Amino acid sequence: MDINEVPQDSLEYKDRDKLKKLVYAVGKDGKYTGVGSVGWDAENAATKQAWDAIEEELAETERKVRNGELSPIVYFMQKKLMDLPLLASYAGKWQWQVKRHFKPDVFRKLSDDMLQKYADIFGITIQELINFGK
Repeated sequence: MDINEVPQDSLEYKDRDKLKKLVYAVGKDGKYTGVGSVGWDAENAATKQAWDAIEEELAETERKVRNGELSPIVYFMQKKLMDLPLLASYAGKWQWQVKRHFKPDVFRKLSDDMLQKYADIFGITIQELINFGK
């Protein structure tokens, strides 16, 4: 692709049009050179679909937390785009232990140290963690 052909189809979603990514194109000298691009329509449509799906899943998880079906740990894990293995690694726990913390009854019994660890991982306060969904 020639430098002048690099797509610049902006996407008005999540300030995406303010971000540029590096793509490589052929310059006038015939060599590859880095060029900033805000993307192209097909990529932007796929990105928007992905973010919409994430937001729907997050809304469903928030509903479950408010209904007492899940602990707030699940919500913040999803909000930070983490999965169980990654969260368990950051928390220094086995996956099965973290999965138990997803249960509201178990969550309410967590020590202040464990709550602080989760709060630090998510970049929030303990109060934000324990009061979420109330």
